[in-house]
Amino acid sequence: MHSHYERVTAIMEELLHYVWHHRLLPLGPLQTVDGQGVEVIDPGLHNRNAGPDFFNAKVRIGGTLWVGNVEIHLRASDWDRHGHQADAAYNSVILHVVEVADAAVTTADGKQPPQLVVPIPEQVRQHYAELCTTDDYPRCWRIIPRLSALMVHSWMSALLCERLQQRADRCMGWLHAVDGDWERTLFIALARNFGFGLNGDAFETWARHLPLHAAAKHRDDTFQLQALFLGTAGLLTLEAVPPTAREAAATDTEFLRLQQEWAYLQHKFQLPEPMHHTLWRYLRLRPQNFPHLRIVQLAHLYGRGTASFSALMEARTREQLHAALATEATGYWQDHYLFGLPAKPSRKTLSAASRDLIIINTVCPMLFARGTALGDEALQERATVLLEALRPEENYIIRQWRQCGVNVATAADSQALIQLKREYCDRRDCLRCRFGYEYLKCDS
Repeated sequence: MHSHYERVTAIMEELLHYVWHHRLLPLGPLQTVDGQGVEVIDPGLHNRNAGPDFFNAKVRIGGTLWVGNVEIHLRASDWDRHGHQADAAYNSVILHVVEVADAAVTTADGKQPPQLVVPIPEQVRQHYAELCTTDDYPRCWRIIPRLSALMVHSWMSALLCERLQQRADRCMGWLHAVDGDWERTLFIALARNFGFGLNGDAFETWARHLPLHAAAKHRDDTFQLQALFLGTAGLLTLEAVPPTAREAAATDTEFLRLQQEWAYLQHKFQLPEPMHHTLWRYLRLRPQNFPHLRIVQLAHLYGRGTASFSALMEARTREQLHAALATEATGYWQDHYLFGLPAKPSRKTLSAASRDLIIINTVCPMLFARGTALGDEALQERATVLLEALRPEENYIIRQWRQCGVNVATAADSQALIQLKREYCDRRDCLRCRFGYEYLKCDS
């Protein structure tokens, strides 16, 4: 457990890193504590792993050009507190940058690196405190209207690439887990996103559990696919039926037929026990998002075969992808959302808005992952082009950025802002954010 002092020190030290990296240095000549002139030619590459804080810096000290590493601490005495005096990795330090020079420092090989005092500008300190303490979202909202369209576009483009790479990495993790089977990887990604948030983890678990080798043998029989899909999900037991509907489900002809078919298929293919029904969540879910309905839609989609890996990777337009992803729950499910509970008859199709979300969250990351695996930049570019052709997602994150004046015109924009919220704002990682940088250096 870190003490309050250690937490505050770590935060302020990060801010000093930021000041050094962005050269927010005092006006006038710089001097080491022993009076040597300092000229910072290149602050170096920021190192977030073990070892000195900045690699390959170029600094002129007392007329001599030095190339090496820079270490930064809030107080010079932190050098010994962190054990650097006995660590050979710090022998290459050419400059020790501190806010308070309260001690001399020595490397493991007996040298004494020169020390430079760099105070954190009061304006930067104050603005950083505002970002760390306000509950507003976005915390930097005051600076947004002052930013150029070019700067905003540049940062959002970088965020989009970061998000696509992050999601492609997840796809590659699935690919590795299924021994390089792209078709099964796609199914896992597709299933996860059929959870539409709340049931995403459960759908991923289900897709990993589902015996696609068995499903492939019954692809032309919708009823058998439903039995296999629902049975594997653990939804063909009375315990999985809500208590208010159990009595009705116990005599529901469709429920009993699916139970019987699942028992047959489980025996035929020697399938393991299904996942536990308690993994599925229903709280605050609209009926059209109940797992039963989404699983039946997936069974229908799998049976059609239009959403295969090759078909989705080859599709070029939103219209082609919408046609490939079209699916509905027919028969019994036209007037049911759960077993034993009749509902008003309606077509249980996958809406156009839902298909857009599947394209955004499944097809585009898979395209990017495939492009990454093959070293094919055209495939990666197609993922970006698709996002730029889709309408933006509508949620509270997007609404709040719009209120700040950010133009959100496409799904590429909304994906960038979701990345910004989750990877920077939620983590209060304003020092790595370009909007945060502009906020720190603004005059008021």
